[in-house]
This record gives sequence, C-alpha cells and structure tokens, in this order.
Amino acid sequence: MVSAGRVFEGWLNVAAMPRLAAALVSDSGRCRYVAVFGRDALGTGFVELQLEAELELLCQRSLEPFVLPVQVFQRLGFISDEAQEAALPEGYEPTLLDAEGGVRLAELIEDELLLALPGYPVKPGTDPLEATWPAEAEQEPEPTPNPFAALGSLKRKTRQ
Repeated sequence: MVSAGRVFEGWLNVAAMPRLAAALVSDSGRCRYVAVFGRDALGTGFVELQLEAELELLCQRSLEPFVLPVQVFQRLGFISDEAQEAALPEGYEPTLLDAEGGVRLAELIEDELLLALPGYPVKPGTDPLEATWPAEAEQEPEPTPNPFAALGSLKRKTRQ
C-alpha cells in the first residue's frame, strides 16, 4: 500500500470499533475516513488519516448525552521497532507494524478516534455549577466546654 501510494475512502460503523463503542453512550453512527498511504522524500512509509465522525458522549456536567463532532487529521509514520521512533520526521506519530509488516486500517482509525475523545466530556453551552456555601459554614464553631473542667476545679480545692 505504501509503495503503490494507495488511497482508501469509506465509512466505518462505530459498532465495528468495540473499544470506541465502550467509551460512548451509543454505538450508532459512522466515521468517514480517507487514508492516503505513501513514502516521503526520506523514504519513510506513512499513512495520512482524515477522519470525521459524530460521537455520542455523556456530559459529565449535566449527565445528559450529547453529540460531539470529531475531525482528525494525523500523519502516522511506520516503524518496525520502537528504536526507530526517534528517526521519524517531525509531525509524524509512530505506528508499529505487526509481525508481517502490515497494519490494520480499522484499528488505526479506532485508535485515533479514541485519542480524540476528551478526558472529561462536557456538552457545549452547559454552564459550570457554582456551589454557594451557607454563611454559617464560614463562621468558626464555638468551642465546646471541656468535660473535665469541673474535675480541675475540685483538684484545686483539695490542694488548698
């Protein structure tokens, strides 16, 4: 695919990506993808992924589902050993080839969509919650009387 400069376009169902579906409210929906394979001037094999999807997440502020439009553009450089990662040109993300020297395009797409998910999904337009504390909570509590204070006064009387 790299040597031939192949281009793949299509749609991938969210339900076909189990790791991504587990992070979403619903596994309905599809991802549109364009994958362009090639080799740069230095001879590094790569794939450019362009992804567009609408993913249904759970808002952590309102606990309501919402649809998050996701667009990803990523250039992945192929390496066969982790030691080759440092040699990748700037702007490339490393992608480790499998034992046969290949990659699974669906898994690459799923990985990139997972990385695009926010760690704390919040529905756009929701207001942050502000807690107001009652005035009583700000005041220091009155000291409680020491239950042994009466014993201390008896002790002083016996010494005299």
